[in-house]
Amino acid sequence: MNTKDMVYKILPKVSKPTRYIGNEFNSVHKNAKDVDIRFAFCFPDIYEVGMSHLGLKILYHLLNSREDTWCERVFAPWTDMEDEMRKNNIPLYGMESFDAIKDFDFLGFTLQYEMSYTNILNMLDLAGIPKLQKDRSDGDPFVVMGGPCAYSAECLADFADYYMLGEGEEVMMEVMDAYAEWKKSGAPREEYLRAVAKIDGVYVPSFYNIEYNDDGTVAAINTIDETIPKTVRKRVVENLDTMFVPQEVIVPYMEVVHDRIMLEVFRGCIRGCRFCQAGMIYRPVREKSPETLLENAKNLLKSTGFEEISLSSLSTSDYRGLKELTDELIKITESECVNLSLPSLRLDSFSMDLMQKVQKVRKSSLTFAPEAGTQRMRDVINKGITEEDLMNASAMAFEGGYSSIKLYFMIGLPYEEDEDIVGIADLAKKVVDQYFKVDKDKRGKGLRVTTSVSSFVPKAFTPFQWTRQNTMDELKVKQMLLKDNITDRKIKYNYHEAPVSVLEGVFARGDRRLSKVLLKAVERGIRLDGWSEVFDYDKWISVFEECGIDPFFYTRERSFDEILPWDMIDVGVTKKFLINEAKKAEQAIVTPNCREKCAACGAACFKGGVCYE
Repeated sequence: MNTKDMVYKILPKVSKPTRYIGNEFNSVHKNAKDVDIRFAFCFPDIYEVGMSHLGLKILYHLLNSREDTWCERVFAPWTDMEDEMRKNNIPLYGMESFDAIKDFDFLGFTLQYEMSYTNILNMLDLAGIPKLQKDRSDGDPFVVMGGPCAYSAECLADFADYYMLGEGEEVMMEVMDAYAEWKKSGAPREEYLRAVAKIDGVYVPSFYNIEYNDDGTVAAINTIDETIPKTVRKRVVENLDTMFVPQEVIVPYMEVVHDRIMLEVFRGCIRGCRFCQAGMIYRPVREKSPETLLENAKNLLKSTGFEEISLSSLSTSDYRGLKELTDELIKITESECVNLSLPSLRLDSFSMDLMQKVQKVRKSSLTFAPEAGTQRMRDVINKGITEEDLMNASAMAFEGGYSSIKLYFMIGLPYEEDEDIVGIADLAKKVVDQYFKVDKDKRGKGLRVTTSVSSFVPKAFTPFQWTRQNTMDELKVKQMLLKDNITDRKIKYNYHEAPVSVLEGVFARGDRRLSKVLLKAVERGIRLDGWSEVFDYDKWISVFEECGIDPFFYTRERSFDEILPWDMIDVGVTKKFLINEAKKAEQAIVTPNCREKCAACGAACFKGGVCYE
């Protein structure tokens, strides 16, 4: 019985079997005999999450645009499917061919979230591929990694053959070209790694040796020889209008997290929020033209039949062509009865015009992100918005007929006091009060203000990469303090579990010594840690104890002169700039956004990068 028949035999025993059957509209099917390179794009989470990821959509179709390459999708199975696969000796397979991925040339993992790292090792185990890079031989696929977490994923360095850092549209094609040449040559496996190490944006961790001090901090980062670059700079696509963008994407059989067309309007961010890793690592800002986006939108509507278009960026309202683009999109969406979604809108640029566009076809809730409860804390994190901005935006929304608003905040931020926590409750109550100031005839019925609070996790390449992370007990105290101060029934309070955030912080700033913890965790059955019904904090702590590693060594405060585990990586933003921003945070001094005044962050070093003087 072939793999496909075996899979179909067990599907009646698992939940949501459409996660595993493939053959969706616009999926790409080729003859394996007609291609030289087989690439498994591995998303280390379940189907619904992975199929919502824009990077997968782009790189899947980009790789399949090559005649010599067939890219297939692979997702982490849910627990019931994994149990059945192991029971029936079904290997992890590509969704297009149902062939075992251990026979592919590449496994490419995207690193979107630190708590998915165990999923990667579990997927390698399900595939029958050696987890450690040093244990792989000529018959094994190359395991490569990319995505936002790749810049500081040193805890995965022992498992990756190499990382692709930065934007993948160009570097992906270059490493495939290098592979095609290497494959023809019949040279040893290491020769391919040496070849790609010369490509800008490729980091081969086995070519770097790490030395440690007695106190556990990094003493030195050395290359194995002089041919290997001391630092690896991320890749940046200069012109977004000319880069590859798929004109059709796969249409899932089942509902996924983001079940819609995603139009990426620009990359980078002008704002400089000090907690935000994406805002730093995706610099410099580069925009797509409205003309390019409109053409893409029309093509995707024709080729998919999706009922919603969403504009994707870190801060959509900062897109300079937003009015022109949305005016034209509304003409399309209204005629096609398609909804237009504008996420990532800032409070200080929310307008009646934007609100009316959002609700043209279908009205849903609005989401705002004040991030902190007091102005002092918003200045500490360089959020650049005021309470007045929130009140104005809320009033506008209620006058426009909205009755549901979501507010996002963080707790555990540097220099935070109890009054800042209480300030979150006060701000939510002021939004409720704003609703009742609006004429009854204008406002919608059934007010609901949802206050969602996450726990701050310091991330690499941000001004807070040196700061101490709050302990689990500290976070729990703050969560309960906020709960006690939210007394209005119209305010719904959600918060992210503290244990998950603490472990996220461990792996976000970890080093290679954590690899044995990850290995042991997977041996103990730990995986799918992003899902509360599976996550087991006590089991994690026992694994750390068994490995003789203190997890809280990685959540401590660090000095500015300490060598960081990721110091061999260059994202363009300089350490000098980050240190300066960290010092300004302590004094609650705001740095203007890039369009107001250049802060000399370093991102101008990329040729063609946009910098605002």
